[in-house]
Amino acid sequence: MKIMTVFGTRPEAIKMAPLVKKLTEDPEIQSVLCVTAQHREMLDQVLSLFELHPDYDLNIMKPNQTISMITANVLTGMEPVLQKEKPDMVLVHGDTSTTFVTALAAFYQQIPVGHVEAGLRTFDKYSPFPEEMNRVMTGHIADLHFAPTGRNRDNLLRESIADENIVITGNTVIDALLWVTEKPYEFEDETLSAIDFDNKRVIAVTCHRRENLGENMVHIFSAIRDIAAEFDDVEIVYPVHMNPRVRETASEILGGMQNVHLIEPLQYQPFSNLMAKSYFIVTDSGGVQEEAPSLGKPVLVVRRETERPEAIEAGTVRLAGVERDTIYSMMRELLTDEQVYRKMAHAENPYGDGQACRRIVEALKKRFGS
Repeated sequence: MKIMTVFGTRPEAIKMAPLVKKLTEDPEIQSVLCVTAQHREMLDQVLSLFELHPDYDLNIMKPNQTISMITANVLTGMEPVLQKEKPDMVLVHGDTSTTFVTALAAFYQQIPVGHVEAGLRTFDKYSPFPEEMNRVMTGHIADLHFAPTGRNRDNLLRESIADENIVITGNTVIDALLWVTEKPYEFEDETLSAIDFDNKRVIAVTCHRRENLGENMVHIFSAIRDIAAEFDDVEIVYPVHMNPRVRETASEILGGMQNVHLIEPLQYQPFSNLMAKSYFIVTDSGGVQEEAPSLGKPVLVVRRETERPEAIEAGTVRLAGVERDTIYSMMRELLTDEQVYRKMAHAENPYGDGQACRRIVEALKKRFGS
């Protein structure tokens, strides 16, 4: 059977890379890889790390590209690729514009679609934007749904997706994370290599989501600044997103503090190892909520809601919101209450055991009678 995998952004690439490798290794599968390069440089970093070589590269990224531009370019770019290859199924991941539009392009060619990381929902179509509607619309195009958790499956069932078309797999990001962090690694970044991870409590931070730009980000960074000023044994490491608005706010509020390190964005391998060496993590990222618990790291999510409630229920993640006082209080509690910290650090990760890709390949072979 011929399976085409399509992705375009760094997060998609990280989560799909171990699956592409698993597909390629199987003698019963002809694997075709197409990237849209909705992100360019960050995507290329992941392709290099996992030693992936796309068969097709649409290279759509343009300066100041809008969602409409991405949509149009992916739709027109995928058409000739799909017409030439005629795969038995197209695999897409998650909730990016590449994901939804590729699914739409495959639908126009009457090619079945498999949706990896299916069934995540916040039930607010504008948060996260445009991701929530991207994954909902992809879900109603897809023929096979690879749901990370039972809750994701339930979400799909409520949307009248047939149960026989849903497979609970765990999340492929755990497969990727374990693959990367099990390898010996030393930081090349001078700032990271100089940090005393053995004697300092390092808090890793990521913050970049569109809905947090502006006042929310001011609250988040102000709480982090308060913590850095209060605790001498804490080091804050924040790989700052390239968005100029994020950089300006981070510099204004967190710049100049001795124990706050504003560094350039990290590639996947060094960031995974930073998480592994951190005391806990403050983030608005979806993927980090899934990854960090596998490393035994508590996570505070600086968002008003999350499409990953399983982690909150399991106790690995706490929703801190976007108010300064709440974020400060939750960070301080993890630094001062050892019992609270241990409870989060030792909770079982609900997102899988590193075998998601194997389960997806088995489901594909069952689907196509291989």
